[in-house]
Amino acid sequence: MSKQKGDLAEEIAIDYLVQKNFKIVHKNFFAKKLGEIDIVAYQDKVLHFIEVKSGEGEPIYNITPSKLSKIIRSVDYYLQKYSIIGAYQIDAVIVKDYSLDNRVELIENITI
Repeated sequence: MSKQKGDLAEEIAIDYLVQKNFKIVHKNFFAKKLGEIDIVAYQDKVLHFIEVKSGEGEPIYNITPSKLSKIIRSVDYYLQKYSIIGAYQIDAVIVKDYSLDNRVELIENITI
């Protein structure tokens, strides 16, 4: 997937999350050599670390065990860097269509 399509998917995801009353804290947080967190957001006193996936078929399957491991290490780094103690979870936002009728789905707690 091109960077342009990935950036568009992230913008669609952010719009979707804001409509669902998420407060966006960070976009594209780089955790040194560990990886990247696409979106960090709060909702109802819970910090959400959100991976955005888009494309043909079922994009959720692009979150491989290796990718999930990098996300978890990045989340640990983020929590340490900002001294965060409290509830958090790792979610995914799936963007299946780039047309005006974007099909967007939030999948919560992808590590369970």
